[in-house]
Amino acid sequence: MRSVFGLSAGVGLFLYASIALALASSPGPASSGAGSGGATIQSSAIITMQNWQNYRQFMPDGMAALFEGKYFWKMPADVSMEVGPTIIHPLPPSYLAATEKYSGQNKLIELPTGGLTIQGYQGGIPFPNPEDPHKGWKILANLWYRYIPHLAVVSYGTGCLVDEYGTVNCQAAEIVERQLAFNTDPSVPATIPGSEGKLFTEYLMVVEPEQKRYTASLNITYTDLARPEDQFAFIPALRRYQAIASAARCSPSQGTDATAEEFRSGFDSNLTELKVDFVGERKILALLDLKTPGGKFPEGYDMPLGWPTPSWGKWQLREVYVISVSKLPSLAAGYCYGKRVIYLDRQFFAPLWEDAYDSKMQPWKFISYFLATCKVPGSGLVNSCGDDIEAYWDIQHRHSTFFTDPADGHPMYTNDDAPHEYLDLQRYTTAPGLNLIMR
Repeated sequence: MRSVFGLSAGVGLFLYASIALALASSPGPASSGAGSGGATIQSSAIITMQNWQNYRQFMPDGMAALFEGKYFWKMPADVSMEVGPTIIHPLPPSYLAATEKYSGQNKLIELPTGGLTIQGYQGGIPFPNPEDPHKGWKILANLWYRYIPHLAVVSYGTGCLVDEYGTVNCQAAEIVERQLAFNTDPSVPATIPGSEGKLFTEYLMVVEPEQKRYTASLNITYTDLARPEDQFAFIPALRRYQAIASAARCSPSQGTDATAEEFRSGFDSNLTELKVDFVGERKILALLDLKTPGGKFPEGYDMPLGWPTPSWGKWQLREVYVISVSKLPSLAAGYCYGKRVIYLDRQFFAPLWEDAYDSKMQPWKFISYFLATCKVPGSGLVNSCGDDIEAYWDIQHRHSTFFTDPADGHPMYTNDDAPHEYLDLQRYTTAPGLNLIMR
């Protein structure tokens, strides 16, 4: 137990259990018209094209649209989704202790722009029982500060693009994600020395194909929510890094269907510039405790959609918050999306599904997050660790992207399990460190 929390072992164990129980077992009634209330699905039920409408109330809007066949991307005729029990991996005790200690001091501050920021945050869930006013924004803050390991390394992850003709192009990358402030993992300083002011860094370097090898990027977010995120790129031909203009945040990342706004495993935007509406509470089907399909993409995927096959695991019925996120009206011009509807798990606050709309509020992308489970040293089994498969279906332009982090047969490291080389803060968390890539 970390001494910073100032708790006796007995008190600590009691509050860990209390918070975990509250988060895991207080679903609450559905608040939206499509809510599922007290309804449930029998474990071992199998959802197919023949019976899917019986389970529609448990599907995000985008998933239901894929079943309906309304767009170019649609469910394959042989789709089969077996439902299993809902499995709750309790949040790490040290993260729950930080929630107990600090959540009462968090305050929302209204900005002159009409946006919001948070004051007093030190760690844990900022708003464990989000309520009005600004309930939607508080839920989004819980997503932003959700538990993630201090260090997550994907030694070899793949991103595969599929066009409307079924052509597949894949590339592979090394990814290093690091939380630098508000850490709660045992043996990790709350703030990493030498990185004061930084919250999170995401380093990505292409390793395949050879012609793109060493192309890299670094994203830096800050503890000051109002401070714009910094983005840098390393260009092998120039052998140096350069800053990326903020206007490029809506550009496709490495030619994929993701943008910088979807980094950090689903959401990476400036919270002070957002309008967040609370839509409701629901139960939805999600695929957690993932078993990564073997072989190279598209082996193990139900094509042409790229939907999970039964070998990936059983679907779970999860309690989620549904929020609608858009830019403040004064900042909306030129932004990527008109709105994003995010379905985030009520127990650990990570996105499970997103429906993204264009500036005319027409459906544009359906995004699903199929989550694996990591065993984090000192923190136990966690769902939100960067080990996942992310699927993007662009229904307007008829292409899709699948990220598998890590790819089958390649390791995923967290915290103390990571090889020593990844502890180099200069290389993996600073812009000048990008210049070390080809040396």
